[in-house]
Amino acid sequence: MLPKKHLSGSQKRKRKRVEDQFIESQKGAIHKFFSASSSVVPDDNTVDALDIEEQGQQYQQINDNLSEQVDDIDDATENENLQPSCEPENSIDDVQEAYIHDIFDPRTWGNLDNKGRDILIEKGPVRELNLEFPADALNRHFSYAYYSRKLSNGEVVDRKWLVYSKHIDKVFCFCCKLFKSSQSKSLLAHDGLRDWKHLSLRLKQHENSVEHITNMNTWNELRLRLSKNKTIDDDLQREIAKKRERWRQVLVRIVSAIKFLAKHNLAFRGKNEKLYQGSNGNFLGTIEMMGEFDPVMQDHIRRIQNSEIHHHYLGHKIQNEMISLLADYVKQTILKIIKDAKYFSVILDCTPDVSHEEQMTLIIRCVNMSRNVPRVEEFFLEFLKVDDTSGLGLFNELKNVLASLDLNIDDVRGQGYDNGSNMKGSHQGVQKRLLEINRKALYMPCACHSLNLTLCDMGKSFGLVIWHDILFSINKVSKKLQSKIVSIDDTLKHIEGVISYFKKYRDEGFTSSMNTAKNIASEMDIEPKFRTKRQGKRKKQFDEQDDQDEEIQRSAVDSFRVEYFNVMIDAAIASLTSRFEQMKKFDNIFGFLFNSKNLKSLDEADLWLHCKNFVETFSQDNSSDVEINDFFSELKVLQVTLPDSLMSALEILEFVIAADCYPNVSVAYRILLTVPVTVASAERSFSKLKLLKNYLRSTMSQETMSQERLNGLAMCTIERDILDTIDLNTVLDDFASRNARRTIFL
Repeated sequence: MLPKKHLSGSQKRKRKRVEDQFIESQKGAIHKFFSASSSVVPDDNTVDALDIEEQGQQYQQINDNLSEQVDDIDDATENENLQPSCEPENSIDDVQEAYIHDIFDPRTWGNLDNKGRDILIEKGPVRELNLEFPADALNRHFSYAYYSRKLSNGEVVDRKWLVYSKHIDKVFCFCCKLFKSSQSKSLLAHDGLRDWKHLSLRLKQHENSVEHITNMNTWNELRLRLSKNKTIDDDLQREIAKKRERWRQVLVRIVSAIKFLAKHNLAFRGKNEKLYQGSNGNFLGTIEMMGEFDPVMQDHIRRIQNSEIHHHYLGHKIQNEMISLLADYVKQTILKIIKDAKYFSVILDCTPDVSHEEQMTLIIRCVNMSRNVPRVEEFFLEFLKVDDTSGLGLFNELKNVLASLDLNIDDVRGQGYDNGSNMKGSHQGVQKRLLEINRKALYMPCACHSLNLTLCDMGKSFGLVIWHDILFSINKVSKKLQSKIVSIDDTLKHIEGVISYFKKYRDEGFTSSMNTAKNIASEMDIEPKFRTKRQGKRKKQFDEQDDQDEEIQRSAVDSFRVEYFNVMIDAAIASLTSRFEQMKKFDNIFGFLFNSKNLKSLDEADLWLHCKNFVETFSQDNSSDVEINDFFSELKVLQVTLPDSLMSALEILEFVIAADCYPNVSVAYRILLTVPVTVASAERSFSKLKLLKNYLRSTMSQETMSQERLNGLAMCTIERDILDTIDLNTVLDDFASRNARRTIFL
């Protein structure tokens, strides 16, 4: 079996000329057929059966002839090159470059064939949401309001026929653009309309015109006939539908394979991209495995090997495109959750990757309100390659990425970083620069990093048994603080517990540590004595005076206790107290909301003071997140209605949402739960970064591990729970709409 070699530039141009010449020669016949099939179709009884059959045969012959000529070029090219092969094609772009456009954009409808028109008639116009419309010289622009028409009785009717082209900033009439007659003079049916000043009037005049109403009837009638296979080319339509379904089933399996490999962080490609050859990678290996059991994939592989198809969607460009699509859907799902939550916190951390490029990970923490039970979530969004690691450079990267994700920087209510000066600096750090434009974005130093720095403060000298006890207690707290849903009050309890442990250990720990050390020394046949300075000389001098030797040992022990043990434990207590002093400020702001016990213990005067402090903290430019009087009234009622059992902040939020009558309290608890405590999620994302961008991938071509592909794989790998919720049919629809040929055949 001979592989297909990619067409050279001259071969592509030659093939394109042949296609254009043939299409031009058949344009009259195609137009005649389309006019007959797309006009207002008469009743079945008035249509002559012979005419239907002749027109259907004519249409089929036109397509067969075009297909044969294109295939002849492909076959001639393959025979000319004589390269051995069953190598998958890289992409469909090598064959029909003229069709590379968005079929749903009306600016491209001038050269549509019947298949493309049928697709548009069936699916109807597509509207993109969240577009930013460009303004003209008079600062006027298109608006989503034009998609609706308000009747005199107050009802609102959707203008389904109105289409906006973002590429040329014009509007069109969907049905009039497709079915326009030679006498039509409306810009909505030809070049498009951009008269924003008079657009409302022009739209009203157009939709009341006889031509528009006729074309609307044509569209609806033909769409109905296509759905029931009652067009004059119904046999051909059924064949197209059958082919489309076959391709859809093939692509569902291809996307599933890509999703599986991305989710489990497995490499896609090997040393070659040829089916049934060694070292061809996990993706083609998975396709081969499917072919052993699945009839659909088995038939697809057979068609590839027999050169029955020229587009099989197994190349690496298609893999990258599918990865990008899956990652986009995951990201859009996450962004919707964040926007529904409104308030969120940013968690940033930086590390150099294997190619020595500085990568900054962006983690967003918010309260997921999309489920019946609210949950605190931390989502990975992307890695950002940064060139300027100063506080200003990192802050600018943060501003830019939030703007690109359409997240409002004014909705940030917390920021969490490691203890680097460029991040936490009180003058030039990221946290200071963010507070300058949003004073509600409270900064929280990472609790885990603070614990590690506390150990560094203690580590001036070394004692094994003592350090074992210290590290054991620190390790237990550190693991608890690395949870995604850890809250401020839990963190404060853990830190206060560690401080209490050290205070107790200072009084009681030395004796127990000495006893443990002596037992270990005895088991190792080591004399359990402290080595002291000038011990050898003293031993000769007091060789027979055991009582003085014991006195020397006691002096050495006391000296060790005072100069080492007490100093180290005091340093630990002082370091913990100072490093977590910032967290005490959060206790003053949120403490009364930490649990039901704290809330119920307040009298009316204290409750008002806490409410006032909270409102002042989250107020800026004469606006506040909560209204103080309503907030105070809601909390007074909540004190009475909450159950007597102890409830955490998350449980109280769940109770408040279920009651649906405490809006200000809901906002307060969402802000409380949004504030980050650690940057552990950022550190975990770096673990995936090292797996995704390793030495081998870094030394390959730029396309192999570009920043876009890196972020796509990272998104699919880290946020695998959301990846599992994606509807593959939606992905396929998006994949098909990116190219006219895909839309027709998929």
